[in-house]
Formats: sequence, structure tokens, C-alpha cells
Amino acid sequence: MCASTEAPAFHVEHSSEPKDVPRETLDRFTGLLLRWNRTVNLISANDEPLLWDRHIRDSLQLAPLLVHRPDRAIDLGSGAGFPGLVLAIATGIPFDLIEADKRKAAFLREAARITGAPVQVHAVRIEAAQVAPAPLITARALAPLSRLLSLAAPLLTADGTCLFLKGASAKAELTHAATQWHMQVQSVPSRTIPDACILRISHLSRVTPAT
Repeated sequence: MCASTEAPAFHVEHSSEPKDVPRETLDRFTGLLLRWNRTVNLISANDEPLLWDRHIRDSLQLAPLLVHRPDRAIDLGSGAGFPGLVLAIATGIPFDLIEADKRKAAFLREAARITGAPVQVHAVRIEAAQVAPAPLITARALAPLSRLLSLAAPLLTADGTCLFLKGASAKAELTHAATQWHMQVQSVPSRTIPDACILRISHLSRVTPAT
């Protein structure tokens, strides 16, 4: 089961994709991804027939959770563009996409070119990214939560929010992260993957060691 916390339940009625999704643009993106996937390992070959449900729709379910539209956002470990590039296409929110793999970064730049997505691609490690903090940070299948928060914290504005797509280990990851971080956590069940969820994290600060 996905995580639950002592924070107030975060109940959001949302469809698996936002209204007015630019399907034609996303179709251009998926066509490009499938062509590049022949030579660059963007997604598993077994996932190709499931691309829309497993990756696109999974990313799109973050859009209705944006209580306030941010002026910009940062996506950590963007890979093949999930969720950052997909959200940029769907919402028009400018995203900084951080992806250390040079070949994947090249794909993201080409995908941005053909879709017109409002993104900047940074082909560097997250720790080395020279990017101004943003009010929204997203990530999907990148790292355990405690590590993910360490990467996100320097890039998050004081009043910012993280939206992380997490799997069945989310509860255990939250328990461990709570020994290192103060945070408000709200959990939303995934509409696309059983036992997965979206963690909405705000009011993030490090636990001060006892002296």
C-alpha cells in the first residue's frame, strides 16, 4: 500500500489527465521517443506498447494537483521527459529539466524543439545545476525519498512544493526521511499504477541534530 501520514488527508478529485490535453503535441512527442528509443535507452522496450498509460498518463496526473499555478518549475532526473516535459506541454508551465545523461538530454532538447514545450535542459548532475530555486519541484522514479529531498531542498523556494511519483515503498521511505526532515506530507493514490502514489511535500526543513 502507498504511504499514509499524520498530516490531514489530501483528497483530490481528478481525472487521470487534465482537461484540454494537447493530444496532438503529445503524440508528436511519443512518436519521437519511440524513434529515439531504438538507439537510446529512454524506456524499456517492453513499455513501448504501454507508453501512453504507463508514462504519459502517469505524468499527467500531477497537473490537477497544482493548487496554485507556479511561474516555473524544476524536474529532477528528467530522463525521457517524465514528468517534467509532459507537464510543460500539458500546462504551459516553464520547466528546467535536469538530466545528467548527455544522450537523454539531447533527446529532451529535440523533443522541446518539435513540441514547442517551454523548457530549458541542463545536462549536468543535479548537485551541480546552476538553476534558481523554483516553487515547484517534480521527480519520478529517481531516488529514495531522503536522498530526493536532499537534492530538492536547495532548489526549492521557501514556500515551494514537491510533487514526487513514488511506488509501493513510499511508506517506508517516509518513515526514514522523517528522521532527517521536517515536512508536511499529503498522499494521493496513483490513478495509473497499483500501490503507487503521489507525495505532495511542503514546509520542508532539515531536522536539527540534538546538541
